Amino acid sequence: MSLNLADALEIAAEKRPDSEALVFDDTRMTFAQVAKAARRLAAALHERGVGPGDKVAFLIPNTPHFPIILYGVLYTGATAVPMNVLLQWREISYQLEEADVTTLFAFGPLQEQAVRAFQASPKCRRLFVVEPGTTPSSPETGESFLKMMASGSPDFEPYRTNPDDTAEILFTSAYGGKPLGTELTHFNLFQNALISQAFVQQFTSEDVCLCALPLFHSFGQTAMLNAPLLGTSKVILMPRFETHKVFEIIARERVTLFGVVPSMAHFMIHYKPSEHFDLSSIRALDVGGSALPLETHEAFLERFNIPLLQGYGLTETSPVVAYNVDEATNRPGSVGKPIFHCQVRIRRADDSFAAPGEAGEIVVRGHNVMKGYYKKPAETADALRDGWMHTGDLGYLDEDGYLYLTGLKKDLIIRAGMNIYPREIEEILLLHPDVEEAAVIGVPEHVRGEEVCAVLVSSSQTPPDEKALRAHCFEYLAQFKCPRKFEFIHALPRTNSGTIDKSALRRQFSRRHT
Repeated sequence: MSLNLADALEIAAEKRPDSEALVFDDTRMTFAQVAKAARRLAAALHERGVGPGDKVAFLIPNTPHFPIILYGVLYTGATAVPMNVLLQWREISYQLEEADVTTLFAFGPLQEQAVRAFQASPKCRRLFVVEPGTTPSSPETGESFLKMMASGSPDFEPYRTNPDDTAEILFTSAYGGKPLGTELTHFNLFQNALISQAFVQQFTSEDVCLCALPLFHSFGQTAMLNAPLLGTSKVILMPRFETHKVFEIIARERVTLFGVVPSMAHFMIHYKPSEHFDLSSIRALDVGGSALPLETHEAFLERFNIPLLQGYGLTETSPVVAYNVDEATNRPGSVGKPIFHCQVRIRRADDSFAAPGEAGEIVVRGHNVMKGYYKKPAETADALRDGWMHTGDLGYLDEDGYLYLTGLKKDLIIRAGMNIYPREIEEILLLHPDVEEAAVIGVPEHVRGEEVCAVLVSSSQTPPDEKALRAHCFEYLAQFKCPRKFEFIHALPRTNSGTIDKSALRRQFSRRHT
């Protein structure tokens, strides 16, 4: 049996060829047009020697070029390597070499960094510069995307891949080391998208999805591209999250589903537009990327009366693991129940399984678990042990099987031998009226090993009184959990996916408190 992730596009093009598939600014493309463009690209790549076994990378923001290149590459039987558009050339070059990339597509405005990376990467032999508009360019290095596309036939016959062939290599965030290339198969990604479409988000032809999540990220790609395609839903692409533009698009296009990370929901709550926007078409916001503070959930519901349905996943699991499927069964504070064909358990430090309500490391097995880290057997063996994917995330399952996150294993604070979960403290700090945002980290302390440090963004011009903050924490938390150190900054650093960058905070404040 053959299976290709790009079958999602083929299915949609057969079902609803003339219906709108993609919207980007003034550009509107039907499912048939997207499929035809992807086949043209595949044909042009095939003519240039690209096929099974090749790795094709692309530095493309959320524009129609992304799905066209993604599915076009997959049509050839090659492996797609989507890359973060915010990377600098040395980071790009590292990933090109690590993934054995032979072909690179780069969005025109990003070509300076891309060209430097291309020139520093001996394995990479082809560079295509993707024009933002419709006028072909003549790049000094590489080939014009538009000219290349003109040479391809829309009648290209897609290569039939096997379900366990590698479809994509997605680089994970670097946790104390270099990024790792995660190998996800066609089965991993197609099945995760299919389950998301049919049983999780329940996309239909009536849905209009707004995608401001980066498509180079597994959450954005599965939840806001592959799954909607399988439901023949319309997808509106935004290269970056802009609060006012989000309100405008939702009202104008009658958006029904919007995927966000918690910071996006936070910005929407606090945005006060000068004009009224009708958001009544939205049936839910899908939340992922990091834990959603209960305060944010309640404030969003109070202002907009729109359900926030939180899920959980990671790159290594394609990514969806658990989800609050609908408003009726939604449990705020949890990330829902494991999805179909996915099993979740909690493991203690001795590798035994924890009881309900007991926190430990989240482990996963099922259709969605990666093939491994590309060319990294030791790291793969460490992550995939005893038939389970060890996530490095901490949490617990309640009596009804709902999953709750308590933090990341790497974020766990051990103070005088006591395990402290940052998220629990952050939830309490966010209840204080003078705290806008909170991140809790461990900083070195020579007697206790680590001390609890709260990094806060104030909701007013003047920082909150530290004594008042301590008293607030003592009211809700055991004394050993309460922060002993407070730092105030104007904005919390964030990763490219919009989550709080605690590694950056630890680097910044560990030196200060050492």
